[in-house]
Amino acid sequence: SLARVAGAKVVVLGVPSDVGAGFCRGASFGPQAIRRALLGDPSSRYSGDGVVDVGDVRVVPQLLDDAMLSEAQLAASREAIYGSADDPSPVSPLSVAAAALRVVRRVAPQAAPLVLGGDHSVSWPALAAVARGREDRLGILHFDAHTDLLETRLGVRYCFATWAYHANDVIGRGGKLVQVGVRISAHDRAHWESTLDVRQHWAADANAREPSELAAEIVDHLRARGVEGLYISNDIDGTDPRYASATGTPEPGGLHPDLVSTLLAEVGGAFELWGSDLVEVAPPLAGQVQGEPLTTLRTAARYIEDQLALSV
Repeated sequence: SLARVAGAKVVVLGVPSDVGAGFCRGASFGPQAIRRALLGDPSSRYSGDGVVDVGDVRVVPQLLDDAMLSEAQLAASREAIYGSADDPSPVSPLSVAAAALRVVRRVAPQAAPLVLGGDHSVSWPALAAVARGREDRLGILHFDAHTDLLETRLGVRYCFATWAYHANDVIGRGGKLVQVGVRISAHDRAHWESTLDVRQHWAADANAREPSELAAEIVDHLRARGVEGLYISNDIDGTDPRYASATGTPEPGGLHPDLVSTLLAEVGGAFELWGSDLVEVAPPLAGQVQGEPLTTLRTAARYIEDQLALSV
């Protein structure tokens, strides 16, 4: 697979880490389960030309990002992983993912990375790698039940609840982060839009709209802000639990998959896709819900096909 990266249109990278999640774990099983669902469909774009899966990053479950480790811990982990405390290579899953995606971009600058999470913290290194050198032209389409717009959470800089705050800063704010599906927040829409200069479409309002009309509004909004390329971050909990309950924080009143698919096709199709992800699929958290986790995995596979279609 690695030998085919240079000619790829899409490079798939798994980040099976859930240490950056909330109270419920299980998203570390997401990449493996999503791949199984895709491989079960012989017509899937995942198995077609132009798509190269480079595997998973190394995950030390107690680590998250090298920027949050002491020098002593970095040295100890490098000694254990690489055989030398002086090796400069990253040791935490988010930092390993960032390094891998930088290499992918050098080898295949035309390819769009597709990251399989893992909890939502994995979107941070993916977005940062995609944005490098073109921050002012990048927009973000973010599906989620939550805003993920905290600067820190319990003193932690990079995690599931903070990645969007830092991503918004990287692209220069300016309304280029568009969030769809929000329905659980300590603050209302006006607070987030006025303080962080984001654009939000909460779930109840989005579901009440005609999908193509909403898509056209988002496209016009992003074009007016000079956006040329798009990063799509698709948290499965943005979707209603009827279609995706095997996740860490399922919230009622979510988006219908048809709406998500329309926005992926019509907003994503209006710009160059520079990268995307699908996160927070957690098969072990299916509980006693009938049909789960199969229902969530089918929804996830559908979204992956939608996202692959934008590049392949």
